[in-house]
Amino acid sequence: MNSKQMFLDQLRAGLKGLPRSVVEDILSEYTAHFDEGRTAGRSDNEIASALGDPTRLARELRAEAGLRRWEDERSPSNALGAIIGVLGLAALDMLVVLPVLLTAASIDLAFFILGTCICLAGSLLLPFALINMLPGSEGDWLQGLLISLGMASGGASLVAICALFTIGTVNLLVRYGRAHYRLIARANPS
Repeated sequence: MNSKQMFLDQLRAGLKGLPRSVVEDILSEYTAHFDEGRTAGRSDNEIASALGDPTRLARELRAEAGLRRWEDERSPSNALGAIIGVLGLAALDMLVVLPVLLTAASIDLAFFILGTCICLAGSLLLPFALINMLPGSEGDWLQGLLISLGMASGGASLVAICALFTIGTVNLLVRYGRAHYRLIARANPS
């Protein structure tokens, strides 16, 4: 098997899991690199070595594809793809990035659950506060009404803040991934 076919096969294996159209576009682009190199009089071995390690290249391309999908459509699955791509690209940084990311995600999830519970508790207390408004019932209905509305709105606000924090964290990871990708691209000019 020649160097070109081995390179393309390793690249294809590393891109497994990406949409077929994206993989085909990437492979056709690298096939064109080989064709242009041959036209310039270079051998397949020279071209393959100039392009670098196909496994590392596939990891970089997967990260870039995940980042593009997140920027095109902000959805939970695309956020997960961007995070996985960045984490795969930043394998050496795992000792620093992963613990910080897991800690931030855990705290964010805890506050999200807390906000949801507070909002639900306030919503469930609202009918009881309204029952105290009926004539003949005793109690301070205004205080109960304000407490239940305050809990519901405070919990909803906490959930909204957690959502904003999550989006900001994913955006920060995307920027980090792009910076990391640019550094690698400068170190390995093709």
